[in-house]
Amino acid sequence: MSDVPADLRYTDEHEWIRTGTDGTATVGITDHAQKALGDIVFFELPAVGRKVEAGESVGVVESVKAASDLFSPLAGEIVEANSDLVDEPESVNDMPYEMWLFRIRTKNGVSSNGLLDAKAYRKLIGE
Repeated sequence: MSDVPADLRYTDEHEWIRTGTDGTATVGITDHAQKALGDIVFFELPAVGRKVEAGESVGVVESVKAASDLFSPLAGEIVEANSDLVDEPESVNDMPYEMWLFRIRTKNGVSSNGLLDAKAYRKLIGE
């Protein structure tokens, strides 16, 4: 059974979103996603300053099983990328909710539209 913290929001692309009090949101991949990918070996993360739309591909995650696009769940500007993942991409396998991918300053705040709460995400992944 996957870990699904109740204080986060989720996407159907298996990303989690933690909202900050400063107008930013932190984005990572879920426990379910890291388990499906297997051992993660590489991340290509978005550049700081890049402006993105919700649903836009912003990077890549590679594992021993596959390569998958990373999507921004929100529109806004990338304000930080987690450089620790360049040297230790496998840390996401151990700590998916601590090892975030990027932070984004949203255009219009973080709306729940299109995002799932923990209960809905559990239903999506069949748990």
